[in-house]
Amino acid sequence: MSGIHLGKLIPIAALLILGIIEAIGGLYLQDRRTKNDFTIELVSLASLPTLIQPTILFFVILCMTFAFPSYENIFLDVSIGWKIGAFLIFDDMTQYWWHRLSHEHKFFWKLHRPHHAIEEMGVLVTYRNAILYYAMMPGIWFSALLIYLGMGTVYIWYIAIKLVIILLAHSETKWDRILYKHKLLHPLAWVIERTISTPATHFAHHGLTDQDSISNPNGNYGNLLFFWDILFGTAKITRKYPERFGTWNQVKEPWHIQLLFPFVKSKDPRSELHTLKTDKNVDPSVDFKEFKS
Repeated sequence: MSGIHLGKLIPIAALLILGIIEAIGGLYLQDRRTKNDFTIELVSLASLPTLIQPTILFFVILCMTFAFPSYENIFLDVSIGWKIGAFLIFDDMTQYWWHRLSHEHKFFWKLHRPHHAIEEMGVLVTYRNAILYYAMMPGIWFSALLIYLGMGTVYIWYIAIKLVIILLAHSETKWDRILYKHKLLHPLAWVIERTISTPATHFAHHGLTDQDSISNPNGNYGNLLFFWDILFGTAKITRKYPERFGTWNQVKEPWHIQLLFPFVKSKDPRSELHTLKTDKNVDPSVDFKEFKS
């Protein structure tokens, strides 16, 4: 089996294995997850790797081929370390800021809201976002550019590792519990939880309110690296897991409204997805945090 195919299969295998473990544990038999939720999760899961990413890759490569043909594979012989660093900066760090923006700006929050409008965690939560959220994500565009410049082989393994870590961070298996349970492992836990996203740190991001002293809905934005939260001052580490998840505004819109907003809007005036307009008298940095956190 070639490295390309193996790199693609690793995240798929992780998704299936974690999903099976969660199902055996009874996660998907609870009444918190509706058919509408399953539809959102499956459509999102299918659209990102089969529609959005390939379209962006094709468009970027096409434009670069016509505009800058001499730049194709210009960094092919650059060391692996520099290539990994490029993806960490231009993909993972930019995703941190994109994710953070979606919690600080009302319009972008509406695109990201499906990711939080679920009252339990699990690997299927990982890709819950509006189509436009991913289509506008800077990291996907930058990654396509880096692939054109000759970093495609490294990207296959980089993205495989990143997706596995993100899946594990959303998983109800809570693999990091063993690190907190045994005192001998606490030094290792200290390093890991400040380097990559873990269930404890990412579950805190999905928590309903920071009033529980565990959740951090307006922080812990890291995807692959939690280090960005440490660096930019948005980290909260408690080694505990919230008991309540979701958003304060729990108006249940159909899957197509959540995923296709703003092209399709909610007919319910109580919904955040009812209109593009925002109250100009509301300070997003204050009132919006109170509304969501």
